[in-house]
Amino acid sequence: MKIGFSAPTAGPLSALDPLVRLCVGAEELGFDYGTFSDHVVIPTEISSPYPYSATGEFTNQGTGERNEQLIELAFVAARTQTLQLVTSVMVVPHRPAVLAAKQLATIDTLSGGRVILGIGAGWMKEEFEAIGAPPFEARGKVTDEYVAAFKELWTKDRPKFSGAFVKFDKITFAPKPAQKGGIPIWVGGESGPALRRTATYGDAWYPIPNNPAFPMDSLKRLTAGIERLRKLTREAGRDAQAVGVTVRFQRYAPGTPDKAGDGERKLFTGSAADIVGDIKAMAALGVGAIDLGFAGTTIPEILAEMKKFKAEVIAKI
Repeated sequence: MKIGFSAPTAGPLSALDPLVRLCVGAEELGFDYGTFSDHVVIPTEISSPYPYSATGEFTNQGTGERNEQLIELAFVAARTQTLQLVTSVMVVPHRPAVLAAKQLATIDTLSGGRVILGIGAGWMKEEFEAIGAPPFEARGKVTDEYVAAFKELWTKDRPKFSGAFVKFDKITFAPKPAQKGGIPIWVGGESGPALRRTATYGDAWYPIPNNPAFPMDSLKRLTAGIERLRKLTREAGRDAQAVGVTVRFQRYAPGTPDKAGDGERKLFTGSAADIVGDIKAMAALGVGAIDLGFAGTTIPEILAEMKKFKAEVIAKI
């Protein structure tokens, strides 16, 4: 199973020195990939409900100081050797489709094929409006169309596309991504449309278990979610096992176990031994990767938590 970590794109730790020290240090510890979040701007007044908060409040607002996701991805690619680079997630409608496809293909080519495209349709209407993105209400259709355009550009010698939001023909798109068949796509989201998008376009499903509207915070609930994915994948005309599963946890913090809403123990809580058991159980379900955040306000503190996780959990798998 691949293990990833959250790389900062906001705040003091996303500055040059701490960002490099964290990513290089994680690579040296043997972590497989880093994840990079996506906000172009943070509006000062937000009424859109944040999906991963019980109150709907976006608590990660900070000062609004953030790096642009794909530029940071390219920078980290140049400072590392083997670390895979995951957009977690890229809000697909934020960038014009052909430009985004080109940026991603360039990073993949120059990094030797280390990009994984985690995608989402977005949740913050105010940000869509501020950056001149397509209409927020059409974000699902825009995302599906842009992803289809990405695949066309990455795989066809003479790409052409005619949709409601993207149109191109008689162009050359080169170089293609280093990864044959194009950059792998992990589809974020837990809703029905997200699962259908995964079944149609995805190489992997990329849920966060603590979405209050679609909770998958226990092994039983996650199992049911994966079963729904397999069913939808078959209905989309694909092999049920063609789509992998990656799960994103917000924090490694062993201690007193928490209960999920169904009364079962919440995944990734309890002792280190409980968490080892969770990972083994998820692997048996077909989960191929997990990533998580690590506590700390400084890079030495975060790296110390990552070393602890390596000794307490990874070494026991």
